[in-house]
Amino acid sequence: MQAVVNSNILTQDTISEKLDYLLSDVDNTTKNDVENTIVAMGAKVVNALVEKLRTLKGIQRGIVAMSLIRIGESSREPLMALATESNEHQWMADYLLSEI
Repeated sequence: MQAVVNSNILTQDTISEKLDYLLSDVDNTTKNDVENTIVAMGAKVVNALVEKLRTLKGIQRGIVAMSLIRIGESSREPLMALATESNEHQWMADYLLSEI
């Protein structure tokens, strides 16, 4: 897992791919490590994380949500946009914004 995310160069083209890899085989044993790895990638992954909120369920969605909260202020604007764009996801975006 570390080799995939250790690169210093994260482009928008590779961010989603790296997140897909990290979240693909996550379980209760690995979720903390995956979340820490995502948070370490920082603000540059926020937009991709917000997009993943639209499709993921269960433990994967929880990891994405907690990662956005932990990344903090950089998550605010994309989450506000999600809240206004999608009635279906407004409750989730509002909740995450209240936790930041």
